[in-house]
Amino acid sequence: MEFRLLGAVSVATGTGDLPPGPAKRCSLLAALLLRPNCPVTVAQLTAALWDHEPPPRARGVIQGHVSRLRTLLTSAGAEMHGVELVTQGTAYVLRMPETLLDAHRFEELVTQARGRRDPADAVEMYQEALSLWRGPALANTYPSPPLQAAAHALEELRLASTEQLASCYSRLGEHARAAAVLRPAAIAHPLRESLSVALMQVLQRAGRRSEALDWFHRTRRLLADELGVDPGRELADAYALALRGECEAMKEAAPAPPAAAPAAVRPAPVPPPVPHSGVADLLPRAPRGFHGRVAELTALSRAAAGEAPVCLVTGPAGVGKTALAVRWAHRNHAMFPGGRLYADLRGFSDTGEPALGEILREFLLALGVAPRRIPETANGSAALFRSLAADRRLLVVLDNARDSEQVRPLLPGGAHCVTVVTSRHRLPGLIASDAARPVPLEVLGPEDGTALLAGVLGKDRVLAEPAAARRVAELCGGLPLALRVAAARLSDRPHLPLDSLSAELSDETRRLGLLDVEDTGVRAALRLTVRQLPESVVHHFAHLGRHPGAHVDRYAAAALAGTHPDVAEAALERLAAAHLVTETAPGRWALHDLVRLYARGLDAGPDALTRVLDHYIATALAAVRAAEPGDEACFAQPSGFHVPVVARAFEDRAEAMAWYATERDDLASAAAAAHSAGLHDRTWRIVLALWPPMVWRVLDGWTPLLERALAAARADADPYAESRVLALLGWVLTEEGRTDEALPCLESAPALAARAGDLSGEATALVNLSLAQASLGDPEEAAEGCVRAAALAREAGDRHTERLALYHLARHRLEAREWRSALDTATAALALDDRSEAQAASRVLLSSAVGEALLGLGDVDEGIRRLDRAAREAEATGFDDGAVRALGALLRVSSDEGFKARYDAALARLTARE
Repeated sequence: MEFRLLGAVSVATGTGDLPPGPAKRCSLLAALLLRPNCPVTVAQLTAALWDHEPPPRARGVIQGHVSRLRTLLTSAGAEMHGVELVTQGTAYVLRMPETLLDAHRFEELVTQARGRRDPADAVEMYQEALSLWRGPALANTYPSPPLQAAAHALEELRLASTEQLASCYSRLGEHARAAAVLRPAAIAHPLRESLSVALMQVLQRAGRRSEALDWFHRTRRLLADELGVDPGRELADAYALALRGECEAMKEAAPAPPAAAPAAVRPAPVPPPVPHSGVADLLPRAPRGFHGRVAELTALSRAAAGEAPVCLVTGPAGVGKTALAVRWAHRNHAMFPGGRLYADLRGFSDTGEPALGEILREFLLALGVAPRRIPETANGSAALFRSLAADRRLLVVLDNARDSEQVRPLLPGGAHCVTVVTSRHRLPGLIASDAARPVPLEVLGPEDGTALLAGVLGKDRVLAEPAAARRVAELCGGLPLALRVAAARLSDRPHLPLDSLSAELSDETRRLGLLDVEDTGVRAALRLTVRQLPESVVHHFAHLGRHPGAHVDRYAAAALAGTHPDVAEAALERLAAAHLVTETAPGRWALHDLVRLYARGLDAGPDALTRVLDHYIATALAAVRAAEPGDEACFAQPSGFHVPVVARAFEDRAEAMAWYATERDDLASAAAAAHSAGLHDRTWRIVLALWPPMVWRVLDGWTPLLERALAAARADADPYAESRVLALLGWVLTEEGRTDEALPCLESAPALAARAGDLSGEATALVNLSLAQASLGDPEEAAEGCVRAAALAREAGDRHTERLALYHLARHRLEAREWRSALDTATAALALDDRSEAQAASRVLLSSAVGEALLGLGDVDEGIRRLDRAAREAEATGFDDGAVRALGALLRVSSDEGFKARYDAALARLTARE
């Protein structure tokens, strides 16, 4: 058993972790563990669980948590480990061996490490001590002052130990490892000067002088911006030494430095702000229930560093841009003694945008300008604003900007001013003209989304239904606006289980409606964003809602909207700039789930789905032609086929197969959407056109997709389609080792093909049936089927299928050790080869069969030569399956090390691909 404070408070046992429960119970356990074997009074526990006025029944709440902790410990066999939670008067004592507490072991190891003279021994102990940490101390407790103080003390000890570990590495001459230890801590605690000093020193010793200098400047800026102070003496001295290129050893030999930092080290003095009465502060109140966004707040602080920066917070509607900007402004208000100004530019509002003169007038009044002194024109007001801002440390927050032009007249421009702009658009013009520094904002992950719900509803309600809370967060797509609306609905109905709201939100037809309250909600926010877009872009956006998959490219978007791919791509880029779609990979875009639902509610013609399905059919056929050139067409186009304006083309097999791999999930979604819509003739065609990747990666879960295609073919009453799908499904089942299931499919397919007059399909079905028969130990029947298949393909003039039938006939005869017959069959099949690059795989397999037959006939030298040639062609064309087969046959008669090395290499490539 182990008790943990160094991270989330928990109890670990041999069978796994035992989470203590809600935050209050974790806090109570933490308070007891911080004083093991000592009485902890009810008053002390009350202070740990509530930082303001405790509830009237605080003692009863504590007793309830103690009772549940006792039950938890008893169920975990605590007594066997000497652990007991007892009542002692008006206090509680957690009796336990202190060695079971990670914080105690951490402190012991650190104490022992400090006493070691050998730095190598100390390194091992510090490493073991620091490995006990799993995150911030007391992470899941209530943030009461006593627990925060304890967590801070533990964190201070961890940082000091980190510095000592780095010092030990440095004493061992391992300066790079010392830097690697210090850098993460210094990034996490940028205002801790001792960490920066230590990092600069080890970087200097490691010969990374420029990095040491860069780190000083970074720390100096943060100290000035966050605290308004200059670097301390130690940090200034480290900088001076780095400038001279000296290391610590030289420093220690030199005379003591003067008390003040060298003039060259000090940052440029900041001009005092112009005297004025009071400090302008137009910021709205800090957002309530704000959670997470640590990385984004840090990114905003970094973007705000430097001279007169313009920070650009961008993201989709409802993602929390305003909340982030205002939260950061309140956290850093001390950095701006010259004032904090705020204006909502209402770039995406029903109420219209405020006039420039109105905003400037409000700014000037806040800065102390008398009303009669404010210029009458907007240009004059802007000039006066810039003049007043020139010598101030001023923050300007410009919220909800429509475009760059709306922002520029309001930029203060003073050397010590910071401007934070938020927008649903990317505003590339502002980046180009004013070097705006983007801080993109994404949706919240499930953990942060759940925590936001807890911040509004209370932790206890969320912890009571953790799975349902996480599901609600997922259904809200991590969008803070949606999460707040969902929380508002739950707050209005305190007895409604979270699971009930989760079930309601699962209904896509109701979800957007449920995420609206009064005039606030996802639908309203998206409507305002879409209203700003040109009509042609809105046309494309509406049709994207009809896409059945997760991603679109320019061709799919064009097919949906009935436009040219160039036009569609321009629209997608405009939608991406407005954060309505996200470019997930070059040339591929996706919609957030709630955005997709909104787009689906817009007007789009009835043919959008059919057009995109026909686009996939046309593209898949083009991919088949590139992947298997010379092969017969899979099928004719369906009736009423929509020919794409521009069909995608593929240069070669590799490009076609890459497209298949990228689009596989979306093709499966397209087939499912076609089947649901009753477009059965599209369903089976989309699936059947996937046969090249099925052959390439046979054991990859294709059966459910083929079964859907079979149902569609039967619903379409099309014997051609049914026979083709059955033949492919039977082959896949055979390769999966499910021969008993494969046989009924394969035995039905030839007769259906014959009824449809499909000679090539009948031949293919017979070949696939022969493979199942051979696997069941009936090579003679299998061979007969291949002979018949070759004759049918020859009658149809289908050389590709004839060659396939002869190849498998040769393989069956090799298995039967009929060497001469196998050689003649494989040779006859090779004679059908047109020597094109496209038939390289077929040629490799047939040449291997010839080689194996020659070996069987005793012509070992010629057999080895033919197999080696086949293997080299396979290696040259990337056909690793063929290389493994040919080289495997060679190794059965040769111990040549070269063959063995090539076989291992081909097998490794094949395994990596699988």
